[in-house]
Amino acid sequence: MAEIIQRDGTWVFDGDALRLTPGRDKNVSLFRKTLGELTVPLGALAGVSFEQGKKAGRLRLRLRDGSDPLLHATGGRLAEPHDPYQLIVESDRYGVAEYFVEEVRGALLLDQVAADPVDAYLLPGPSLPLSVSAGDGTATFDGEHIRLEWNWKTEDAKAAAGSRTLALADITGVEWHPAAGLENGHLRFTVRNAPTKAPPKYDPNAVELWGFKKDPLMALVAAAVQARLPHPARVAATDVPGPRPELPFPPVTSAEDDHDALLRRLRELGELHRTGVLTDDEFTMAKQAVLKRL
Repeated sequence: MAEIIQRDGTWVFDGDALRLTPGRDKNVSLFRKTLGELTVPLGALAGVSFEQGKKAGRLRLRLRDGSDPLLHATGGRLAEPHDPYQLIVESDRYGVAEYFVEEVRGALLLDQVAADPVDAYLLPGPSLPLSVSAGDGTATFDGEHIRLEWNWKTEDAKAAAGSRTLALADITGVEWHPAAGLENGHLRFTVRNAPTKAPPKYDPNAVELWGFKKDPLMALVAAAVQARLPHPARVAATDVPGPRPELPFPPVTSAEDDHDALLRRLRELGELHRTGVLTDDEFTMAKQAVLKRL
């Protein structure tokens, strides 16, 4: 097991998954504290890195495309302080951070985890029920319905229509954009058979955001809804004209093929051990795991 404890948070790796817990320091963002602890399965990782700085360094996880509904919902627009897959490391813990990276990379190598995109979410998204107040309204999601309620700052015509309840079954998409410069942000739901081109200020299916402290929390609602919508890769596959392509499934292999693959794996492990990539203990553990499958 590898563990690194910092004021910014604690990361623990047990060989199968990483547990990311935000710190309680005042500099830890409200978004990360509200999101809470994350468990990232090893199979969701595309890579890990550590960057040193003069006063502090930074651990970064890179997830496989399509594995996390939060990353999909935010589309890379989540500002660095709110990114749960980064950890600020104090200079006296650089050695621990480097060891942590080596342990995770070693596990990725042993498990032969691919870095290519996936067609199903490997993380569950934010826990429910969830309610966030920001901008001109409050968005509440219980897993089946989204309720939008307006406040005194809401545009008059939008507020006059009253609160809205949207069934998850009627939602075809969700998008979250933070405010940037003079441009306001929004949380918007696309409703089946009810397209709209109205700006978020007037759109009854959108919450307008103005760049205040709680704005990023609306990304939690977007991620929770996204986690319960059809995965984008599968939607794209069914949108191809003509016969629907088959979704990828693992090829059926014979017992003889499996036996040959395991023998090749043993040879690969032996080479990694010989060249010093794997320690004696790591090689023994990995070899035993393969031999059990023969």
